[in-house]
Amino acid sequence: MAPGPAAAPASAAAPAASGAVAQPSAGASAGGSASASAGPVSGASPRTAARFGPVALVVAGGLSVQFGSAIAVLLMPRAGALGVVTLRLVLAALVLLLVCRPKVRGYGRADWGTVVGFGIALAGMNMLFYQSVDRIPLGAAVTLEVLGPLILSVVASRRLVNLLWAGLALGGVALLSGGGFERLDPLGAGFALAAGAMWAAYIVFSARTGRRFPQADGLALAMAFGAVLSLPFGVASAGDALLVPSTIGLGLGIALLSSVLPYTLEMLALRRLPAPTFAILMSLEPAIAAAAGFFILHQALSATDALAIAFVIGASIGAVRTQTKRVEAAAPTP
Repeated sequence: MAPGPAAAPASAAAPAASGAVAQPSAGASAGGSASASAGPVSGASPRTAARFGPVALVVAGGLSVQFGSAIAVLLMPRAGALGVVTLRLVLAALVLLLVCRPKVRGYGRADWGTVVGFGIALAGMNMLFYQSVDRIPLGAAVTLEVLGPLILSVVASRRLVNLLWAGLALGGVALLSGGGFERLDPLGAGFALAAGAMWAAYIVFSARTGRRFPQADGLALAMAFGAVLSLPFGVASAGDALLVPSTIGLGLGIALLSSVLPYTLEMLALRRLPAPTFAILMSLEPAIAAAAGFFILHQALSATDALAIAFVIGASIGAVRTQTKRVEAAAPTP
């Protein structure tokens, strides 16, 4: 994701929907009017448009994130992985700050501590993920990264059935690694797993930030803090390459594709789409990443790779549905 920060990304989609996405969803009012004013697609009934419109928004957001990541890989020979991360975070932060114009007064130490934690998780997730895709195929990187949110979902549910989903995911990882990470660059695989851990932290802090800050203010502030954190690494890695106009232009495109556009689409979708459905759709991220790697980066998948990605997607969907059934069972009967 990085997932995006949104990113931001899988089996954690249940937490993601209430955290990474629920936080900015409060700020969907600006986009909500545009969404409401748009009529159904010509030739489609209002009911059909209402059913498939939000799904299309989520899928479009996933495509935007992963194809943005693929373009980022193409930019890495110019600016390096850390330079690309810095461009993405700095430019995305500028856009969000201009759009959201968050207030900075009236918040306590705990509020700012949450934003700082969110920003650290966001910066760490992106820096680790981009280091990963600089070394291993995009589809493999996202599949390994998804394990972080998946483990968070399994641990949070505390149900034995989720051990089945964890085992299925680990089986997918074993297939992906060919019995050992020698087939993949070990460092790249390690970066992807570490990015997954940061993604889980991102989800937790995103939810906390959403409860403390209105609209997308917390996200904009955290993005700005993450951008400041990444700046020394990007400057040390890329130097004045970050100031080349064409590189800045591509960086802006990556920021819009991987951060601003998917956030907006997901916010609009969550106004009309149940969180569990959103979660299952987000579980398709590894497959979308593999497609982006194939079409943009010409990274072909073997049958074993495709099966491994299918295992992880299946585990993500299973964990989300198990959690959904638990919530439904606990809900009081009217």
